[in-house]
Amino acid sequence: MSAAPGALAAYRPALRPRVLLSDPLLDGAATVHLIKDAETGSSFKVGPKEHFLIARMDGERSLAEIGEEYAGEYGRRLGDAHWKRLLGLLGAKGLLASGADASPGPSTALPPGAIGSPGAPAAVPPGAAASMGSSAAASGRATASGPPAPAAPVPEKRTLLRGSLPLVADADATTARLHRAVGFLLAPAVLAPLLALTLAMEAVVFVRAGELLLAVRGLLANPVLLTGTAVLLWVSTALHELAHGVVARHHGGRVSEIGLRWRLPAVIMYCTVDDYLYFGTRRHRIATAAAGAVMNLIFLLPFCALWLFAPLDDATHEAFAALLLLGSVQALVMLVPLPPLDGYRIASQLAGATGLAASTGVYLGLALRRSPEAAGYPRRARIAYPAYAGATALVLACALAAAVAGVHHLLTA
Repeated sequence: MSAAPGALAAYRPALRPRVLLSDPLLDGAATVHLIKDAETGSSFKVGPKEHFLIARMDGERSLAEIGEEYAGEYGRRLGDAHWKRLLGLLGAKGLLASGADASPGPSTALPPGAIGSPGAPAAVPPGAAASMGSSAAASGRATASGPPAPAAPVPEKRTLLRGSLPLVADADATTARLHRAVGFLLAPAVLAPLLALTLAMEAVVFVRAGELLLAVRGLLANPVLLTGTAVLLWVSTALHELAHGVVARHHGGRVSEIGLRWRLPAVIMYCTVDDYLYFGTRRHRIATAAAGAVMNLIFLLPFCALWLFAPLDDATHEAFAALLLLGSVQALVMLVPLPPLDGYRIASQLAGATGLAASTGVYLGLALRRSPEAAGYPRRARIAYPAYAGATALVLACALAAAVAGVHHLLTA
């Protein structure tokens, strides 16, 4: 059978410009790729074979040429029925560009019926059905299971006790302006010294943690300085969110919303990065996830310098000491590898997985019961899931030990 027999062979499909494809990700025992329409926010999963085909739909290669590459990689050729099902899926989801034919001649136009009716459910090529599903956990949006009509998401009901409020009309443009203003800080010659200073600061915090803890206790007795410290920590939280957006923009990402979210008594800022999982390299994705905690620590550097070297009165000196400890805890808590914290996103990228926590729980349950299904997981999953569980348990044990040591110090100092 030819790679793409019949009238389909010369068709040159192309994805729309804002269709994003992810790297391979573990999803339980399977390996999947995420595909997202950045215009509508809909996303879904496909297997490696389907991704191999879709990623080559660039408007330059015909189905015959893509089919030859597929046959060379997987040892089998696809017929018209397979191509029609795949093109039907992509067409129903609105992912194919109109006029994708790279040749002006009519002979390469897509035959009628190949895309399928947008109103009908699209069939999936063999092997894809099991992998198609919701990627809401990865993208934060609902999966499109039919034609991608850009239906607006149901807004959260805003009340006095809870809600959210966008602060800017065009979050991406705002982030672009911020990036132009402070993007120089991301240059290695500037960022490396800043990171070195934050490491030195955290070493000081660790060595003098007992002194800082007593300063926190003293701060509670001074309402004015306590309020000032709380305001500074809130500003640090706001900068944390903006840092995610600026670093995402630096790596080609798009910020869809910047605003305030409240769950009284807490009021926090948020910054939504739409296409974080689709950045070109894992390093860029990890940098974007870590940017917030790093910003929290950089924010503390001038206060650390004042605390160490400036001639301050006792109350201000104590307030800066408390700010150092509380700000450091704020940053480090965000790096705990539990959802929905930034540390969990970093761990997911290191493991190359989506739904890491849920997949780890399922795998460990199977392994502890010595189920044959556990042996069916790929080697990478059998390493990544126990490693994540062990690292998380270690981090939580260290956090608990630090909390117990802190309480003991306060009771005995």
